[in-house]
Amino acid sequence: MTETATADAKPSRSSRRLASRRRPGDLSKHEQIDRIVRVDHAGEFGAQRIYEGQLAILGRRPCGKTIRHMKEQEERHLAAFEKLIVERRARPTILHPFWHVAGFALGAGTALMGERAAMACTIAVEEVIDDHYRRQHESLGDDEAELKATIEEFRAEEAEHAHIGREHGGEETIGYPVMRAAIAAGSRLAIWLSERV
Repeated sequence: MTETATADAKPSRSSRRLASRRRPGDLSKHEQIDRIVRVDHAGEFGAQRIYEGQLAILGRRPCGKTIRHMKEQEERHLAAFEKLIVERRARPTILHPFWHVAGFALGAGTALMGERAAMACTIAVEEVIDDHYRRQHESLGDDEAELKATIEEFRAEEAEHAHIGREHGGEETIGYPVMRAAIAAGSRLAIWLSERV
């Protein structure tokens, strides 16, 4: 084998660096993107269903306009991930029917407790999503600039939703610390399941 052929066969410095950072059990690039698109698609669907549940109860109240604004942003996020799930040939979660029911139930259930409880739900969910999107953004390389930009844009809007929840008295809900912890734990479990199933 010639010296040139040997040099051509060597992996590039950047691919050697990437390989040295990978550990046994780490996801391949394809598996990572598949997981990201799947879980974000599921999450945006679930968020939309939460706001639909809230609107079913609170839609005629003054806060209905605010909830509708957040729901419209979630619909735009969902449309983007529906497009990405096709483009990236990602497998959707099989839990989609469950999130359809659970999301609506969470939204309607907290709305039945009052506007502040609905906003407490928004804070708890959106704080988890903000952190989730931050970690995804950090995990992606420069070769995924477009996906990173999408995630960062949506992250900013999720943070806005949490801020709206605080402005509307969500943190003043009776039992807020317990409610927030329970909803956040459920949201983290939903993320973990949707990434894998």
